[in-house]
Amino acid sequence: MRKLIDSQLVILAGAARREDGSMLPLPKKLKREAEAIEGILEDLVKKKLAAEAPAATGAPAWRQTADGQPMTLQITAAGRRAIGAQERKKGKAKTPSLRSAGKPHGRKPPSQPARPPREGLVRRSAEATHPDTRSSRETRAGSKQANVIELLRRPQGASLSEMQKATGWQAHSVRGALSGTLKKKLDLSITSERTDSGERRYRIAK
Repeated sequence: MRKLIDSQLVILAGAARREDGSMLPLPKKLKREAEAIEGILEDLVKKKLAAEAPAATGAPAWRQTADGQPMTLQITAAGRRAIGAQERKKGKAKTPSLRSAGKPHGRKPPSQPARPPREGLVRRSAEATHPDTRSSRETRAGSKQANVIELLRRPQGASLSEMQKATGWQAHSVRGALSGTLKKKLDLSITSERTDSGERRYRIAK
């Protein structure tokens, strides 16, 4: 395994200290741009040091699935070993099953034995294996996703904060929708550029 960078060690250490092992919200001392943070988190998932899990109500989300389920990132057993942290042992596991790794973490949830695991860990999963499953509900008029697309089609595009304000999503959810649902599933070409004021704006290329 490639050596972890300082930012990844900080994120893993912060998650290991949390009861549910969640990596979100990120430690405040991380000083990086949104695109860099996204790449760092994706690398942790690729190395199986982190995995997706359904986010609790009101908790920060890493991305949203096509059906609106917010997803968070949690440290795995391998992630704890990578930083020398002991794995937490609980009487009742409140942490959701890490389905995205394709293997059950701990015992299987008794109420959902037949639920299929999410293949491929990040947002490439079902979207990459089922490119033809575009439903009309994904871009229905008035939906949050439709609002984001409308903002991105403007000549001036939209900033991350503008998309957050229009949807009520966390920054991670907006970035997940851009790189996952809109780019991968809907095959939209999204570009970004930094303005003279230092603000990054996104738009759908003509």
